Parts: sequence; C-alpha cells; structure tokens
Amino acid sequence: MWSTGDALAFDFAALGTDLHIVGNLPYNISTPLLFHLAAYADRVRDMHFMLQKEVVDRMVAEPGGGDFGRLSVMLQYRFDMERLFVVPPGAFNPAPKVDSAVVRLIPKKVGASGTARDEALFARVVATAFSQRRKMLRNTLRELVDEQGLVTLGIKPTARAEELAVADYVRLANSLA
Repeated sequence: MWSTGDALAFDFAALGTDLHIVGNLPYNISTPLLFHLAAYADRVRDMHFMLQKEVVDRMVAEPGGGDFGRLSVMLQYRFDMERLFVVPPGAFNPAPKVDSAVVRLIPKKVGASGTARDEALFARVVATAFSQRRKMLRNTLRELVDEQGLVTLGIKPTARAEELAVADYVRLANSLA
C-alpha cells in the first residue's frame, strides 16, 4: 500500500500491527516525527532510521552526559535503541556537511522500565525539567513538586535534568498523578 501525505499526520495504526518501519528521515522534522511514531510503539516490531548522527547520539545517550535530554528520555521510555553504524558525508552525492547514523528502535514490553500512569503528565514533567537544562531541578520543577517532594522520591533537589534516569522521571510523574 503506497500513498503520499504528511508523515507527521499519518495514522500508522491504519497499517496494522507488527510493523517494520524503515526510513531516511528528513533531518528538519526528525524529532517531531520520532515523537509521532512513539505513539504507535504498541504496533511496531522494530524501526530502523538514518538520521543526523547528532540526533542519534542524543537518542541513545545515557543519563549524566551532555547529549542526554528530553528526546533521550521520551524515546528510551518506549524503546530499546542502538546506534548501528555511522554513514560519512562521502556516501552521498552531493555530500552533506554532517555525518549520518543508522539507529534501531525496538519497543519495550509494557512496564519494562516502569509505566507512567498519566503519559501526558510524564511528558510534561520531562519537558519542564529540560526547559532550562542548567538549572537545578528544585527550580525547574517548582511549579510541579516542592523540594521535600523530590527528597522523598530519592531525587537530589540540586540535580540537573540530565542526571536523572528514565525510571526517575516515571517515578516522579507517578507521584504527581
């Protein structure tokens, strides 16, 4: 079944289940498209994409590093990911000014890293935490949770967003739900 249209608006559920999704994603819409596809994780067997290497590095980044951010948390919540290989600019004609990389995403089993009771709240907590990366969580999250609430959850109020693991964000969101 072939069709044309806006991938950001496409209903991937219409394709059925056990999907293998493969693509060379346009760099300028890769992040919104990845978020859109994450909503269909329950229908996907695996996804393989070529993206700008910097985006793939952010997707697979571990907590504590500078590449770990909102994209990392939101995708790692739903998928196990692996950067498979780097594709140098010379592989293309004309050559882009950036390296590309191929990444594999495999949906996690439900509850594998904890399940957010309210996924919209989970997304809001993550977005809020990373809205001002260099600030401490007690400042960025003060509209959602007080300092004692963070301490009760075992989260240092002086930590920064990139220091928390995905499971910490799930636990925090669930405490607020």
